[in-house]
Amino acid sequence: MIVKSIEKQCFPILLVDDDEDDQFLMGEALTAMGYSYELMRASNGFEALQMLQEMKEGRLPSLIILDVNMPKMDGRQTVLKIQQDRDLASIPVIIFTTSASLIDKLFFLTKGVEMITKPCEVSEYNQIAIKLLKLCGC
Repeated sequence: MIVKSIEKQCFPILLVDDDEDDQFLMGEALTAMGYSYELMRASNGFEALQMLQEMKEGRLPSLIILDVNMPKMDGRQTVLKIQQDRDLASIPVIIFTTSASLIDKLFFLTKGVEMITKPCEVSEYNQIAIKLLKLCGC
């Protein structure tokens, strides 16, 4: 768990991705926006769901950023579990993935979950971070 303190207050964000480089790049982009937030990280859906269950006693995240292709439990299974849990179902989930699969796009569309493709250029992460922070009320 990493705490970033800068100027503007923001709620916790849960980033679920098995790629440490992608976790780092997204964390840096969110920090560059000048917000104080707690970025919690999980490397797969199973780990994320365990964290969320533990957080029910305290403060749930205001946003979940979720990859699709991960070991143990992928993004599709994780979204289904989150949406089936009445305590978690109201948390916005954004799929952030390299997948360009039409099947994935249709799946998440039917679940009401937006899918954003991971950028090829590091500079594009800041634009995505702005969009994500708006979604969680920052």
